[in-house]
Amino acid sequence: MALLSRVLQRSPRSKVPVEEDRMSVIEHLEALRRALIVSLAAWALATFAAFFVSSHVITYLITRAGIGHAIYLQPAGGVLNQLKVAIYIGVVIAAPIVIQQAWWFVSPGLHQHERRFILPLVVATVFFFALGVAVAVYALPLYLNVLNRFSPPDVTYLPDLSQFISFVLLMVIGFGIVFELPVVLFVLGMLRITSSRWLHKRRPYFFLGLGLLANFLTPGADPLTPLIMFIPLYLFYEGTALLLKLLGR
Repeated sequence: MALLSRVLQRSPRSKVPVEEDRMSVIEHLEALRRALIVSLAAWALATFAAFFVSSHVITYLITRAGIGHAIYLQPAGGVLNQLKVAIYIGVVIAAPIVIQQAWWFVSPGLHQHERRFILPLVVATVFFFALGVAVAVYALPLYLNVLNRFSPPDVTYLPDLSQFISFVLLMVIGFGIVFELPVVLFVLGMLRITSSRWLHKRRPYFFLGLGLLANFLTPGADPLTPLIMFIPLYLFYEGTALLLKLLGR
């Protein structure tokens, strides 16, 4: 009778719902393989489509930079540079799918109440990356103007198309990553690595750091140009801190 009473006392516990089982190592590898295949396929298709407009993109970048014209030093340089531009455009176009696959891959490690943030985070990541790309294209002539001022007076800049495209890529990727600041702060807050109180307490350090970063990424002769980047980044910082506070983080 004593043994039966113990069984009856323990039986209700078995009815308590438990969270879904953790994925095994094999399942994690299968999910990673699927995410990589989908991401690579999206990038390949986007690159193929972008090749047909790459020449127009090159013309636009040269016009936007204000360099007038560019040269290439190899017989196949024109086609190779178009392919390079198509590859870069493919990365940007496929970025939403790659980001979605990345969030989908990490979602099994999240709790059920945390998974509702996946779609908004995917949209926010894509939006802020695109915004960074737009600012990079806007700041392109500012960069070239400042860099050319440091050259000796008897030296003329002769733009090489391959180097120019690599330079634009560096700007685009750099600005896109920097503009992911609110997404990074929000994720860290949801993981309880940071909090709204921590962000508010360190506001002066972020204010100074974002100001220096804006001056470095948007060089110009006037003091107003860095504000083009500083104001959005600081608003992102304050907005993320406020959002975390409203969520109780």
